[in-house]
Amino acid sequence: MKIAVDIDDTLNILERVRYAGEYIRRNQLPFTLKDPDANAFVDVYDWTLDDVLKFVREGGGITAFTDAPVRKGAREALARWKEEGHEIVILTSRLPSWFANPEKISRDWLEKRRIPYDELVADCQDKGKYCEEHHVDVLIDDRIEHCLAAQSRGVAAVLAVTKATVSRAREVRYGGANWKQIDMAVHHIAGLIARRNAL
Repeated sequence: MKIAVDIDDTLNILERVRYAGEYIRRNQLPFTLKDPDANAFVDVYDWTLDDVLKFVREGGGITAFTDAPVRKGAREALARWKEEGHEIVILTSRLPSWFANPEKISRDWLEKRRIPYDELVADCQDKGKYCEEHHVDVLIDDRIEHCLAAQSRGVAAVLAVTKATVSRAREVRYGGANWKQIDMAVHHIAGLIARRNAL
């Protein structure tokens, strides 16, 4: 089975309020907190995308990504999948406009934390299309839109449920609020695929 896994808010925990808040206080900027649970920096404070890009490129915001801790159980789940013979593609939508070299930053983070994978794809804006074209069986992502796009193309999607997505989680067929639940969903899907292939 081929499994695609997102990085931000799926494999890791991005502490957006902490890093952006420190930057805003340090620079005495007029922004106020808008949504502490948002899964995009631009939605956390009442600032613009240009403000966010300045924070990431010049204000040390990149460390929110490079220093992000791994979600509990994520490394162990991917290691089990590899042992079981599954192929793992790390599939991130990290953009060059944010990271200059999103592939290198992602690879460094994965290797530093000993997260096993077979392939890394960065700057992927249409994950549903990618999964269909590259014969991915399962997509694990925290973004509802990516999961729904995958589902619409016949790819099983597992939503990594966060505070930002819990209210819409039922729109995605499978989900998990932690990596134990995500792992269970993937094993369930693997069983369904194995039975289907045996017919």
